[in-house]
Amino acid sequence: MSAESGEVTALLQQLNGGDREAMARLMPLVYQQLRELAAGFLRRERVDHTLQPTALVHEAYVRLAGQRAAQWESSGQFLALAATAMRRILVDHARGRRRDKRGGRLNRETLDATAASEDSGVDLVALDDALDRLAAFDARKAKVVELRFFVGLEWQEVARAAGCSLATAKRDWDYAKLWLLREMKGDEPGR
Repeated sequence: MSAESGEVTALLQQLNGGDREAMARLMPLVYQQLRELAAGFLRRERVDHTLQPTALVHEAYVRLAGQRAAQWESSGQFLALAATAMRRILVDHARGRRRDKRGGRLNRETLDATAASEDSGVDLVALDDALDRLAAFDARKAKVVELRFFVGLEWQEVARAAGCSLATAKRDWDYAKLWLLREMKGDEPGR
């Protein structure tokens, strides 16, 4: 999105100014990147997942377009919010599946240095719950995890979006990763 980030930022500013049609002009610019983001999320899901990348993008769009009070700052922030919306959709879907008697539990795997890779099988419900607990006492660390793990931003972009230095973002990631691992292990039955 870097080549179009200026145009994206301008459209986001128009949204801030009350131009609700700016979202419709924004989507063609960010659609492919959002679809790739959605595909990345779904690669980490079970094979028989019922959502497709296009449906996930459209559901996220509906949630983003419905945010009347949002103050859009940059293309990076927009992507982070889109990723958060997608994560919430998938977590809601996973929770619904867990409630379904025919469903069963998701496979649990740990969050490690390669967690953002395509073959990761992280339990999104457990990760979401743990991220919420982390955000309760350190919102920046939780944001760094979202930006790096879910959005897949490069370190410089993570630091800029989180409002900290590159070194701090990396320290936050290291701390949060260990903290989340411990929290997610605590969610395992029988412990």
